[in-house]
Parts: sequence; C-alpha cells; structure tokens
Amino acid sequence: MSRVVVVGSLNLDIVMRLPRIPRPGETVHGGRIGRYPGGKGANQAVAAARAGAAVAMVGVVGQDDAGDALLESLAAAGVDRADVRQDTDAATGTAMIVVDNSGANAIALAEGANLAVRPEDAARAVTAHDPAVVAVQREVPEAAVRAALSHAPEGAIRVMNAAPLEPDADLPLDVIDLLVVNEIEASDLLGALVTTNNAPDAAKRLAADVTRGCVITLGGHGLAAHVDGQALRLNAHPVNVIDTTGAGDAFCGAMAAALALGEAMPNALAWGNAAGALAASRPGAQPSMPTGAEIAAQLATALA
Repeated sequence: MSRVVVVGSLNLDIVMRLPRIPRPGETVHGGRIGRYPGGKGANQAVAAARAGAAVAMVGVVGQDDAGDALLESLAAAGVDRADVRQDTDAATGTAMIVVDNSGANAIALAEGANLAVRPEDAARAVTAHDPAVVAVQREVPEAAVRAALSHAPEGAIRVMNAAPLEPDADLPLDVIDLLVVNEIEASDLLGALVTTNNAPDAAKRLAADVTRGCVITLGGHGLAAHVDGQALRLNAHPVNVIDTTGAGDAFCGAMAAALALGEAMPNALAWGNAAGALAASRPGAQPSMPTGAEIAAQLATALA
C-alpha cells in the first residue's frame, strides 16, 4: 500500500521575475515572465510521484488550454489524473507570482475551478484508492478537505498542509494526523510570534491538537517538528536559492512519498527537507520538483 492520494488545487502559475517585489502603487521594470503548471495540490502530487510513490490526484480544472496543460503535466510526472474533473462552468485556477532576486515571492490567486471540488468526489476517490497517505491543503473548499480526511482508510496517514491560512480558518483538527505549517501560519494559529528559536515549543503546542504531530518549516533555517511525542529538528541544506515558489510543496510531497513507502518519520522529514532545498534552487513550481535519486544524492552530500 504505497499510494498517496492528494486532494487539492491545480493552477496555472504566471511567474514574473523582478529585481524586487513592487510596493503598492509602484511599477518595477526589467521583468522576465514564465508560465508553469502549479497549484499546491498538483505540486505536491508531482513531488510525491517524482520522489517514487504511486500517486493519484483529485481536483478540478476548466475546459481550457490551461486545464489541458495541467493534466499533461500530471501525466508526464506519472500521476494518476483520472479523478481530476474538467468543469465547463469555471476557468482553470490561475496564480500571479512575482519573484525577486533573493528568491522571495508574492502571490495573487484566482481559484477558479478549484472551488468546484466536491466533497462527494473527494470521499469517493479516497475510498477507492485505499491510500497509505492522504494529503490536503487549503486551496479547495473546506467541505472537500474534510471529506478527504474523514474517508481515509484505517492506518492511513492524514497530512494537512494548512496553507493558505486565513485568520478565521476552521481547521479539521480532529481528522488530521500530521499538520504542516510555516512559521507565519504557526504564529497565526497560536496567536503569538513563532521564530526559529521557539519553533520546537510551538510545534509541540500545535501537535497537541492533532493525532500525531506538527511540522513547522522554517525556510533557510530548516524545520522543527514534534511527532509521536518526539521532538525533531533539522537544519536547512545550503543551496543557491533561485525561487522559493513550490519549495514547501516539494517538502510535503516528498515527505508523503517517504511515509507511503514505509520510511520512519525522521527519514521522511529528511526526504522533505532535502526536496524543499532542491526545489528552491530551481525556477518554477512543478518543474523544480526533484526526483528520488536527486533527493538521495542531496542527503548523501549533506552527510558526507
């Protein structure tokens, strides 16, 4: 049972690289533009498939050129796309992403067809695939997210990447095994600033609200986790950061793949940590997702 089912978003990413991210009302010249397949759900599905797991994607795109391109990207990565529906009434989701010279980004999102993901479709797909891991995010309706997690088979690991996180978000904590957040999202959930120094304590506090634990990703400072009563801390891999878009999704997808393939939690976190670093060193979201061989090589280099 090495299957990962991802229920989530599929977006066309329109990425502009600029010397800096514009302030409100400011025009910044000298941009370079690219179009990439993206969406947190599709990114994580591709990341998990490239890392070596058998993966099925559940979501909705429009009946348009962008939707066709996203389906082709999933197929090229070996992701089962049979449960991705093409909607005739909505356009494919689109993200406008500005990336500066340091690799930082700002994102504006039009959800489009992602809002048409139905809870009954999520429940049916999860039940049919009998996965080892169910992975969700928050770019599709909350009812579909809860349905996916609630219908996970006994023994499956239910992973929520709680992004994007609105101030009034109602997370389905009762059906989450593993919660993944960054330091900003952790701060919002706890109502207090989370930093690199206090992240281990924050992870422990958030772990108390879910079944198994919490992982807080810290960008260039690695991660802090508290899972199954055990505190875990990993430093970041030193890489030349090009574009952080999709780095968190690379982490989640590679971690999910490792868990589905039977790796222990510390090893799965190491897989995700290496994958996120590799993704940040490349442009684009899905094009930056590393293979299992690349992750293994990165881990070997770090240990050398």
